[in-house]
Amino acid sequence: MATDTTLTPSAPPPTTPAGSRLSTRDKLVLFVLCAAQFMVALDFSVLNVALPVLGEDLGMSQAGLQWAVTAFALPSGGFLLLFGRMGDLYGRRRLFLTGLAVFGAASLLATFAWDPGSFLAGRALQGLGAAAIVPTGMSLLTTTFAEGPARDRALGISGTLLSLGFTVGMVAGGVLTDLLTWRSTMGLLSLFALIVLPLAPGLLPGSGPRDAGATDGSPEPDRPRLDVPGAVTVTGGLLSLIYALSTAAERGFGGADVVATLIAGVLLLAAFVYVESRTASPLVSLPMLGRRTVAWGNLGGLVTFSMMSTVVFVLTLYLQETLGLSAFRAGLVFGVQGVMSAVAGVYAPKVIGRFGARRTLVGSLAGQGLFIGALLGVGEGGGSVWLATAAVSLASMCHLGAIISYGLTVTSGVPDAEQGLATGLVTSTQQVGLTIGIPLLGVLATTSTDLLSGVHTVLLLDAAIVLAASILVAFGLRRG
Repeated sequence: MATDTTLTPSAPPPTTPAGSRLSTRDKLVLFVLCAAQFMVALDFSVLNVALPVLGEDLGMSQAGLQWAVTAFALPSGGFLLLFGRMGDLYGRRRLFLTGLAVFGAASLLATFAWDPGSFLAGRALQGLGAAAIVPTGMSLLTTTFAEGPARDRALGISGTLLSLGFTVGMVAGGVLTDLLTWRSTMGLLSLFALIVLPLAPGLLPGSGPRDAGATDGSPEPDRPRLDVPGAVTVTGGLLSLIYALSTAAERGFGGADVVATLIAGVLLLAAFVYVESRTASPLVSLPMLGRRTVAWGNLGGLVTFSMMSTVVFVLTLYLQETLGLSAFRAGLVFGVQGVMSAVAGVYAPKVIGRFGARRTLVGSLAGQGLFIGALLGVGEGGGSVWLATAAVSLASMCHLGAIISYGLTVTSGVPDAEQGLATGLVTSTQQVGLTIGIPLLGVLATTSTDLLSGVHTVLLLDAAIVLAASILVAFGLRRG
């Protein structure tokens, strides 16, 4: 397959040389990018505990509440690859700023929603904004900070805030809903957008012709072209797949709509691969997908996200249903998890600097699997809450190491002009991972006649999958 590289604009060289300390401007750029990523991570979980109150306020049925989550997940996952490539071709900063504006306006719409339709419209637009923010923000980060200690440190901070945002959302959602109303959870997101958006234009570097702007009024002779057939098939395939898996989490895999969209998703993604093998300017370079670091790094990312999200889900059920903890006390358990994740974020770049991203990825996956296995010791006794807190916190520390090292593994060595594509793959893996874990494994706990037995089954399978993945990734990254 011939790939036309002349149409892809070159990104500016990284502003921070490898191994140097971060300047004040670099720290401000990092703050803007990480605050945006934290905001999106917060949105994944902040609404969860508020759903019952929200449904009663807006008159949404129990089945309709699923759409409060799915309406965000569909566009946020479905458009990641498309927006990541559009950022490469037409300017990452411009698309990042557009995503921030859309996300902020959508959060305000959801905050002041007057009926289910207006609320779900706000959620869908939030997802669309997130799909633009995440890949462009990540690619701006990897092109601003050169490979080496500077990028390791930047990705370490970003990964910490990503993990912390999800955990903080679980705790903050309950506190805000109890003290104020469910609307305050959406208002918090709009506040984040209003803080970040005015700072971003003057700090973020341009990365393409639309960012740089024309100064002489001349036309652009080699304006980049977008692979429209590839964009249609991959976006349709991801939308179908995410819808099927999100719906299956609530109703199982037996529904006609779940089966139909699952088949459609697989067929569209197969068509996407065929299209990419025939086009001169592909949306996704198949040779890139053939890179060992990209393929095996993304496998590690898929496993670490999907299996950790499942652990959090079943532990939430276990702590409240089996041990009888209140939502607030259960939230404290995950608060400890968040603190330990933040600690891991400080030391992960140092570990990566000493052992390398690939070894850190394998070791982190192995550690995550072992500590998830330790959770098999929980039971109905009062001491189990301490075991659960310690084991999930240590597993999360390893999980964070895997998040940072898999992102570095996938993006290292990729030309700046293709960083949006590489980070689009990273964030697509993240979104799919967050989506598939619960319907594939979590359902074993929710459908079990004995919840504790079901939780043990899920944890056993979860630990086995992560440990198996660590072996496969170690083997795959050593080949060649």
